[in-house]
Amino acid sequence: MKIKSQKDFYSGLMFLAIGVAFGWGATSYNIGEAARMGPGYFPLLLGVILAGMGAFIIFESLVIETQDGEPVGSWAWKPLFYIVASNVLFGVLLGGLPKFRLPAMGMVVAIFGLTYVAALAGEEFNFKEVTVLGIILAIGSYLAFILLLKLQFPVWPSFITG
Repeated sequence: MKIKSQKDFYSGLMFLAIGVAFGWGATSYNIGEAARMGPGYFPLLLGVILAGMGAFIIFESLVIETQDGEPVGSWAWKPLFYIVASNVLFGVLLGGLPKFRLPAMGMVVAIFGLTYVAALAGEEFNFKEVTVLGIILAIGSYLAFILLLKLQFPVWPSFITG
């Protein structure tokens, strides 16, 4: 069978692999049932949905004809690097690195770090727009996670709060 859309085939393969991984990982937790869901219920359901979606996309990529075969382009290394780096930076700033004597900088600083580094992945970088986005994300995260959900983690750097 010939692949008629490379992009769809490989994206479907990615969905299928992630779905199988989620489903497999969920089996190590108590699944429960629909009326009394266990901690593995949602990851298993998510895995099944992702795997099903991936299988459907793979099927479509083999059946539906495309004009040029939609070849997969080269890797976009710059955006990939900045997006991964922004997530790592967020984790480091949020929790700190005690081994290297780097204190937890808190949620607000971590969100700004994530926003600035992730913005470097795009074609253009506008400091003013990224700052406004960081402010909106910080306020929204504070409202959602600290006030509404009452999660306990540092909001401000430890050298400010004591």
